[in-house]
Amino acid sequence: MADDDAEAPSSYMPVVIKEHFATTMARMKADKPGLMDKQMVLMAQRYDLANHPAKNVTMTGGKPIQEGVRVKLNNGITWDKLSAMTPEEIQTKNLYPAGFLPLPHAHQSEGGMVFPKFEIDELKKQEGRDLTRFDLDFDIPDIFLPEFPAPIFLTTRPDLGDVSKGKLITIDNYYETFNGLLNPKQIEGVRLLVTPFAQQQFNQTEDRRSERPSRGVACFDCHANGNTNGAFHLVGDIRPQKFRHRIDTPSLRGVNIQRLFGSQRALKTVEDFTEFEQRGAYFDGDPVIATKKGVNILDRGSQVQAMAEFQEILDFPPAPKLGIDGKLDPRKASGAELRGQQVFFGAGKCASCHTAPYYTDNLMHNLRTDRFFKPHMVNGMMAVSDGAIKTFTLRGIKDTPPYLHDGRLLTLEDTIEFFNLILETHLDDQQKKDLLSFLRVL
Repeated sequence: MADDDAEAPSSYMPVVIKEHFATTMARMKADKPGLMDKQMVLMAQRYDLANHPAKNVTMTGGKPIQEGVRVKLNNGITWDKLSAMTPEEIQTKNLYPAGFLPLPHAHQSEGGMVFPKFEIDELKKQEGRDLTRFDLDFDIPDIFLPEFPAPIFLTTRPDLGDVSKGKLITIDNYYETFNGLLNPKQIEGVRLLVTPFAQQQFNQTEDRRSERPSRGVACFDCHANGNTNGAFHLVGDIRPQKFRHRIDTPSLRGVNIQRLFGSQRALKTVEDFTEFEQRGAYFDGDPVIATKKGVNILDRGSQVQAMAEFQEILDFPPAPKLGIDGKLDPRKASGAELRGQQVFFGAGKCASCHTAPYYTDNLMHNLRTDRFFKPHMVNGMMAVSDGAIKTFTLRGIKDTPPYLHDGRLLTLEDTIEFFNLILETHLDDQQKKDLLSFLRVL
């Protein structure tokens, strides 16, 4: 075989590992400080990462919300000046904010699931299971992540409020928490959602990224308490590696009203997504690796259905200012919130995709962000167009930072500036403030 043939790109991962595990781990541990320094320099260049909590505004469970636009602009430019330019001008002058570019994985060439430290610590405490990776760490500060553990609300028992009782639901406590509240099939669904199964980086083989052989990862390790903890991964269905998109864990709240699953995959049911995750995404879309590491094939008619039955009763957090049509009750809302609603359904063009009452149209849209910048490499990732992305629901949006499918937007203010630029809506400062007030009560 010719040398160039041996190095030809492949869609498949190496199955036979020729380096001893101890050697791999020592090499990656030595590389880790430099790798993380490079990623954190990128984060600091893109964002203001200081702790600036909003006054009198918290997530549903009480965690402070970070306020302010955190995406940094080039010297001499303002948001008003930027939004007055055409996409072509911004691209030509290289003025597109770096924080609006796709966010690379903390180790793009390696990829895989990465968990925030608070999740790792709690699972060690409860189960003695360790989701620490020896090759990299989480890269977004905790202040920009969802509250932990998140409240759990059920569509079947809205009278109970938060049924989590302030605990992270795991294999240790799921039964005592839900026995008497759920039917037996739903309880079995919860059991499967908190049961760890082998995954690309967490398994028993020599190409894992945990020090010790691992039982694996559970669905609720990312979708903590049916919400999200901000864990990230790479999408399983794009090749080559440098083009794969980072994906932030979405909340499972309100899954019952959704009709598309996966940010870009357009899977049609939560059952399809559950099965896809176990067969493909857990192993980066590689069935050969899945066989090697211990794929867990779920039975569609019983196990997958039971998991879906529980997921589909996970409710949005209460929004007491909204009426049954999903819009503000004028007797309960402030002037700023009512004005923000007008911006949302009017000048902001938000409702063209995020329709009431659940603030999603259950479709996919291509924002064509590549109008604003030229493709280029960023920490091992090729920054190009995102392509079609599904419309995420905005109900309970204040509970689920960071935003966009890859978590590149740290605050709601960042999100407002992003869409003001991309949609070319030219909102003024007051309209942006009012829109923020509205988003915070959804």
